[in-house]
Amino acid sequence: MRRATLQRDTKETQISGTLRIEGKGRYSIATGVRFFDHMLELFAKHGGFDLDLNAAGDLDVDQHHTVEDVGIALGQLFAKALGDRKGINRAGYFVQAMDETLAVAALDLGGRPALVYKDLVKVRVVGDLQTELLEDFFGGFVNHAGANLHVKVLYGRSNHHKVEAIFKCFARALKYACSTDPRLKDQLPSTKGLL
Repeated sequence: MRRATLQRDTKETQISGTLRIEGKGRYSIATGVRFFDHMLELFAKHGGFDLDLNAAGDLDVDQHHTVEDVGIALGQLFAKALGDRKGINRAGYFVQAMDETLAVAALDLGGRPALVYKDLVKVRVVGDLQTELLEDFFGGFVNHAGANLHVKVLYGRSNHHKVEAIFKCFARALKYACSTDPRLKDQLPSTKGLL
């Protein structure tokens, strides 16, 4: 079982987490931002990951530190749980319909961080989450997971659906990228011999 535990404390946030990649989609999430919790819950469910994550941040200042640092912590959990990355599929993509919305996510766990993010969200807040911070969340993730991630909403009306479609397709793309191929179990998925 690939799993990881993390305690990340700064002057702005205190985050603890555990991740099991081969999970059953079980979760316990508390960040102080309820819509963000909901997105992380459905991320765990749709990825089949077991995720416990508690974050206490300076929400009296702003949501920025909490949301970005959760992305950093989640990236660190995946990097730690993946270990040397031998045998993984490495890349994954998924196209997600969410009622009238369509989103796509494609990622590569090849060790080089990059993010291209286009959500078409037209409001400042969805639920209680400041939507501009989603790009910071995914930026934190890719920089600490060693991943390139491309996320795009192709079209949609509901801003809630746009954000939800992003998290669902991100989860399913990551699930495939993390999964292993028994034929390649002792190999790094790279012709360079290094990730």
